[in-house]
Amino acid sequence: MPRNTRGAPWVRTRLRAAPWSAVAFGALVLVTAFLVAVLPRAVEAYETEGLRVSVATAAPESTVLELRAPRPGLEQPDEARADAVRPEALAAVGGTARALLPEPLRADPAESAYGLRTGQSLEGLDAALPRPDGLPPRFTLLAQSGAAGHATVREGRLPTAGTSVTMETRAVEGAVTAETARTLRLRAGSTLTLAGFPDGPLTVRITGVLEPRHPQGSYWSAEPVLRTPALASTNARPPRYYWEAGVLLAPGAAPALLGGQGEPERYWRFAPATGRLTAADAPALVEAVASLEDGPGLVRMRGAAGPTAQLSTGLEQVVGAYTETREAITPVVAVAAFGIATVAVIVLVMSGSLAAARRYAELALLRARGGSLGGIAGRLLAESAVPAVPAAAGGLLLAVFAVEGARSLSSVLGAGAVALLACAVLPVRAVVAHRRPRAHQERDDLAHARPGGRRAVAELTLLALAAGSVAALRRRGTDGGAGDLLVSAAPVLVGLVAALLLVRLYPLPLRWAAGPAGRLRGVVGFLSLARAGRSPAAVATLPLLALLTALTTAAFGGSVLTGVADARDRVALLETGADARIETTDGAPLPAGLARAVRDVAGVRQVTAVGIGFASERASDDRRSLTVVGVEPDTYAGLARRTGLGGFAPERLGTGGGVLDAVASPGVAERLGRSPRRIWTDGGAVTVRITTVRSRTPAVPDGEFLLVDAAGLKGFGGPAILLATGAGLDAKALRAAVRGAGPDVSVTLRAEERAALSDSPSQSGAERIYVWAVAAGAGYALLAVVLGMLRSAPERAALLARLRTLGLTTRQGRNLLGLEALPLALLAAGGGMAVGWATVGLLAPGIDLDRLALADASGTVGPGAAVLRADVWSLALPAACAVLLAGAVAVAQAWWAGRRTPVTHLRAGDMR
Repeated sequence: MPRNTRGAPWVRTRLRAAPWSAVAFGALVLVTAFLVAVLPRAVEAYETEGLRVSVATAAPESTVLELRAPRPGLEQPDEARADAVRPEALAAVGGTARALLPEPLRADPAESAYGLRTGQSLEGLDAALPRPDGLPPRFTLLAQSGAAGHATVREGRLPTAGTSVTMETRAVEGAVTAETARTLRLRAGSTLTLAGFPDGPLTVRITGVLEPRHPQGSYWSAEPVLRTPALASTNARPPRYYWEAGVLLAPGAAPALLGGQGEPERYWRFAPATGRLTAADAPALVEAVASLEDGPGLVRMRGAAGPTAQLSTGLEQVVGAYTETREAITPVVAVAAFGIATVAVIVLVMSGSLAAARRYAELALLRARGGSLGGIAGRLLAESAVPAVPAAAGGLLLAVFAVEGARSLSSVLGAGAVALLACAVLPVRAVVAHRRPRAHQERDDLAHARPGGRRAVAELTLLALAAGSVAALRRRGTDGGAGDLLVSAAPVLVGLVAALLLVRLYPLPLRWAAGPAGRLRGVVGFLSLARAGRSPAAVATLPLLALLTALTTAAFGGSVLTGVADARDRVALLETGADARIETTDGAPLPAGLARAVRDVAGVRQVTAVGIGFASERASDDRRSLTVVGVEPDTYAGLARRTGLGGFAPERLGTGGGVLDAVASPGVAERLGRSPRRIWTDGGAVTVRITTVRSRTPAVPDGEFLLVDAAGLKGFGGPAILLATGAGLDAKALRAAVRGAGPDVSVTLRAEERAALSDSPSQSGAERIYVWAVAAGAGYALLAVVLGMLRSAPERAALLARLRTLGLTTRQGRNLLGLEALPLALLAAGGGMAVGWATVGLLAPGIDLDRLALADASGTVGPGAAVLRADVWSLALPAACAVLLAGAVAVAQAWWAGRRTPVTHLRAGDMR
């Protein structure tokens, strides 16, 4: 029987020889491929959700696409004009126009509507209608489709219109919302007599009072007065006010509006559908809107609605605001992505280097026996590909399942890059180490390592890139660098440069400390320093690179998140002035006894009453341009001091000699000066003297103010604001206590304002990614420490075995390994804290956190409210964890080595 001369397959043999190493390597590739593949999908997911929410939550009058066309021309017969505005004709035009909307614009049929409306509101002639300043109310009439599907009839019925309605009809049916009926004192059966028709007024009989099912939807809110009446003012001085309201007519009643002077116009409103929008559609949305407003899209729309039709919308402003927020957030998130990517690459390289070092003797023997570099590299490539390629594919599949609905190209490319790097590290490392057959392995420890010219050139190039990125970021910030890889990589580049510099300086303190340690009585200190200095260069360099990069990224990311949280806390405090703010919506004094009721609510520690009034600088001036805040000095000064909003001493609001001491904002202080000044309030003239200037005060979130002692003001009304403080306020109980004070009393909680600032999907999604990226980077850095110590674990075990034969105790062995790992861990921790602090300081002027933190702020604070500052915990906590982990790994290794006999480690011919 012939013998098999081929031998066992290489890959199968090697995998069977070290199965757990292959499993661990595959797990590392799986996790890395998953993170690389899921990151772009998660970014696209939160950006897509951000775009959809931005469009869906914007005011409908800003997002709806309204196609308008004037009423049919007088050159047509009256019957043809009436037929052109009947529901059938308008519906046909609407269907054609909807089909002409360019992608990615799509209409939501449920919230879209069409009809005929009066372009000019009509004056109501009925004497029973409310007239605030003696002016009659005005009404906008809308013969709009779809009322039955968007309203619930609370009283009466929906209006109807027969086919007999013509241009000469002067009596039609209509309906109003419940809010309109309550404000204008209407009910089912009421009649409205409207002017604006040449042959007699138009009579609208109210047949129903409606309750909108979705009052914030486009159907009701695209024309706000249709849902809620509003006070309008004339241009006279002083202005006079009157009511503006809307009346919903039956769609068939549209011809009756053609005979009046209300400038009726046809309209088709298309509410944008957001369900299929993606972040990549934002530029196309803006282009589509531009085409519809003044471009080829408008030409096509005029072909359906008439040659003079116009389309208007504010959708491009909504999408533009979203795009600005996204472009401000993206570079900040890219910093975390660069950090985790760099650390992951270093860890993958370390895993290949660890495998190459473990098999150095085996590969050297193959080279000595005639093995070619190509053959060895090919076998090692196949050996690495067997666990790496399936693991990368598994990571990609997990990413696809974890985040659905995103594009897959970037994820596939990322997972492919991870697989390629994982497969190539071991062959490349082996080829570099065994270019020439060697009789023995040369020393490559830090004490004798002499970096060559190529390394110096590479380090100088990296230094130039880091300096350029920092300069670019400080000069133009992230606004101009969205997508600029060099700017986003600035923290990582600074960390890498610092790591390379520390690696060059690392041997010097070891040499300086080894001399004094050698003169000590014990041998543990000297041996630990000598061992630390003789550790292989790769064992020190790669973990240090990983640790410093991860610590820098963690410090930068922690400082970003802390800055965001501080800015939101600050804005929420400025909005409320305390933990809770109770005030009337019209500025009227609060009911008596309300302060006592609020003080009795669980969690309320203190209630500060504040009065608000207005004053002028001249007795003859009717304009009250000064906001006067009357307070009780002691309690209010304590509140201002605790909140950090313009704290001052209570005696600054003293009263003496008929003069009220005051605290003023900078603008008021500039107007009134520091000398006593007479002002006129509603209660008479008072003399004030400004003693302190503060830019903020709890009672006035924004604007100028004059703060005085309420006891010195005559005729000053009761408190208009209550500022409550306390931990764990019961919001439900507080609102219940205030509810009896009337419908015009509002409650604003600081916690709710704080939560509202982080509701944006773009903001919350970016923060989640930042947190997970920093956590993953820290995990990779800790893994780098473990891999670095595993690289020299056999040598340490052999050293302990030899020293044990010479009398070294188990405790001394643990101390030796712990002290040996301590210099590198302390260098990484101290260097990481210093580099993180320096990086935050260098890059802070170019990082704009306002969009990330305050995209939904209402203008209470100006630009630069969110400032990037170094966070102590973000600097110290990761560094301390790195030192503790290094010490724990060293102690665990000493314990494990102590459990085994020296014979296990000291074998004949072993050169370790």
